[in-house]
Amino acid sequence: MKNQLEGGVIQAASWTLKEEVTFDRNRITSIDWETYPVIKFDEVPEVETILVERPGLPSLGCGEATQGPTPAAIANAVYSAIGIRLRQIPFRPERVKEAMLEKE
Repeated sequence: MKNQLEGGVIQAASWTLKEEVTFDRNRITSIDWETYPVIKFDEVPEVETILVERPGLPSLGCGEATQGPTPAAIANAVYSAIGIRLRQIPFRPERVKEAMLEKE
């Protein structure tokens, strides 16, 4: 369960902060691992998972549970830190700068 949950957080963080299909007027340009941005091993945040034992309840899966809350948590952290609401992923630096300029 820990691996599923932590993997889900890391994948969702990658979607939220990095991943985006790019294209020009004629075709998709992010066609391989060199041109499609994903979170790198040295960028992966530390994730601590705490499991609550509930032996009487049925197993319902777990990894997918992290994929919705992760982008929301990152967006809320940005808002707490700098007062900017980010609503379009990925939250690349240039999008943060644009949102800051719009706020002024």
